Amino acid sequence: MHEYSIVQSLLESCEEHAQQNDATKVTKVIVKIGALSGVEVDLLQTAFDTFKEKTICDGCEFLINYQKVVIKCLDCGEESTLNTNEFLCPKCQSYSTSVIDGEDMYLMSLEME
Repeated sequence: MHEYSIVQSLLESCEEHAQQNDATKVTKVIVKIGALSGVEVDLLQTAFDTFKEKTICDGCEFLINYQKVVIKCLDCGEESTLNTNEFLCPKCQSYSTSVIDGEDMYLMSLEME
């Protein structure tokens, strides 16, 4: 489960940001997870809940924003959000597309005290 190593890195990042801002506690962590990131949302939540204890994030709220896949058609220029993993332009039916969002995981924001 690579979600555990992701959470370890996330907690380290939270610790670094808190130190840089003279905070003693993180009260909220918000991440964005792309549909194509390979991260299982439920496993990430479980891992975070398990490993946050006795860290600067102990007791904090963990919010996950799920990002659907967004593509850009290389033929007509249309940008579209996909509901399925069918990389077909809904406007011109072209398969010549490029993914512009939904592949990564980002730390979006932290609330600290």
